[in-house]
Amino acid sequence: MTAAQPGRIMAGEMAEQPEALRRVLAHGAPEIRGVAEAIAARSPRFVLLTARGTSDNAALYAKYLLEVRLGLPCGLTSMSTTTAYEAKPDLTDVLVITVSQSGGSPDLVASTRAAREAGAITLAVTNNPDSPLAGVSEYHIDVQAGPEKALPATKTYTASLLALYLFVEGMRGGQGEAAAVLPELAEQILARQDEVKALAQRYRFAERMVLTSRGYGYPTAKEAALKLMETSYIPALSYSGADLLHGPLAMVDNVSPVIAIVTDGRGGEALQPVLDRLRDRGADLVVIGPQAQVDAAAGGFALPTAGVAEEVQPILEILPLQLLAYEVTIARGQDPDAPRSLAKVTETR
Repeated sequence: MTAAQPGRIMAGEMAEQPEALRRVLAHGAPEIRGVAEAIAARSPRFVLLTARGTSDNAALYAKYLLEVRLGLPCGLTSMSTTTAYEAKPDLTDVLVITVSQSGGSPDLVASTRAAREAGAITLAVTNNPDSPLAGVSEYHIDVQAGPEKALPATKTYTASLLALYLFVEGMRGGQGEAAAVLPELAEQILARQDEVKALAQRYRFAERMVLTSRGYGYPTAKEAALKLMETSYIPALSYSGADLLHGPLAMVDNVSPVIAIVTDGRGGEALQPVLDRLRDRGADLVVIGPQAQVDAAAGGFALPTAGVAEEVQPILEILPLQLLAYEVTIARGQDPDAPRSLAKVTETR
């Protein structure tokens, strides 16, 4: 019997992403809009976001959307305050959004239940409408990514981003038209895997990597670092460009691989001083972003972002970085489908 090809499951699920995005737009959007309108009518005074791992990076993306697009102050929760310390904050009229691929982690369920008991408006965003998390939440959004079997989450991440974008747009009375171009552009990006495979060769023997971005691109940097660590085991450090200048820049030298995610818009403009400093230090700088930014670096992957709204670009930015994690892992002789010591549902408490 021939052994299964390493990474076969992850590769298949990455390839499903354009169709998953289409499914969210075609079938999920009306439900998402209904949930958004119902919650907007209750006028939450601020938002708390609860998540772990890949879903935590999706929640960070939602934080940018909610603060920039709606002007709602947001925070990322520390679940142990309720699950370990049994704190009982007053969450009256607070919107608590819990993002989870499986909806099965006990701490997420317990934290959401406690939030609802404390008066919060609770919304679960999951890939499993029958999950315990969906059951304890007042509202639920199904990201409709389909079953995900690979341990590294890919299609559930991009589907979650799109669902969260549509939710925020629904809260402000919008239709989310900026997302319509995403499935076709995602197909174009994924079809360029050979470019990523060539790029992966420069990281085959890397001992450490740094990823940086600003604004809407920052969650992408964090998610890409997570994907690289959990598949290839390369220590990958992610920083906001502003934070990188406040100390960590000292570790960057002319042999340090740095990947910058340059969003086409205000976030990319804010990152420019950081890129200049990295070039001054002789860093091995690769850019994921507009063609002009790639041309000014040592290499990279040009994204088709012309005319694409900045707030939806993260759904495209992560795609070449998922491919990069996959290709680096294969080049290092490992199987991205089977990261050591990981389980699909992480049961933290």
